[in-house]
Amino acid sequence: MSSKVCICGVDTSLLPKLKNSDMVELMERIKKGDRKARDYFVVANLRLVLSVVHRFGGRGDKADDMFQVGCVGLMKAIDNFDEKLNVKFSTYAVPMIIGEIRRYLRDNNSVRVSRSLRDVAYKALQAKEELAKTMTSEPSIDDIARFTQLPAKTITFALDAISDTVSLSEPVYNDGTDTIQLLDQIADTKHTDESMHENISIKDAIKSLSSREREILLMRYYVGKTQTEVSQEIGISQAQVSRLEKNALKVVKDFLV
Repeated sequence: MSSKVCICGVDTSLLPKLKNSDMVELMERIKKGDRKARDYFVVANLRLVLSVVHRFGGRGDKADDMFQVGCVGLMKAIDNFDEKLNVKFSTYAVPMIIGEIRRYLRDNNSVRVSRSLRDVAYKALQAKEELAKTMTSEPSIDDIARFTQLPAKTITFALDAISDTVSLSEPVYNDGTDTIQLLDQIADTKHTDESMHENISIKDAIKSLSSREREILLMRYYVGKTQTEVSQEIGISQAQVSRLEKNALKVVKDFLV
């Protein structure tokens, strides 16, 4: 049973599969101006577009757009393919589809990246594809650096520059009933049991202060006023403000010990 992938409303499990002889025959009809043959040829090669889209993994929100752009590249490849080149159509079409998608991603990136940095990133991606053909594991940054003779730091920076931001609501797992989002896998280092205990202790300490001490701490550490400004605003000397502030801070500190 063939796997089903739906993208842009296309169910890839229903797409026709062509033998090489069928491809050659259809291409001959296309070159003679047969529009039906061309349309059928496009549909039969949509899997090719999908395989290229998968290479640009991690861009789930743009998958449909990339698929449509890739189809444009596919049609350009069909129109410009020369059977005299003695190469398979897929060999000719894939680079054109990749080129269309890369131009789309470059022109629609919300963060402008310099041309030289993009060139390094795309060179690294091409190197990764080449290395993947001969390696049993995924090529590392160091592998790509040796292959391209570029500094590993430069490659890392370039790849980060062209990568898309990821929503915290991005689903990372779904068993058919419950969906786990990226947010669910991020540890909360702020609202730990220890920090919650400290917050409760601070609140208790603030409640034990006099109204003037609370007012001074509020103006000093929340509003950001100086002791001089506080003294002028509440009508006492700066020395009194300093004494009340030190006493209030000592009370809070004692609550936290």
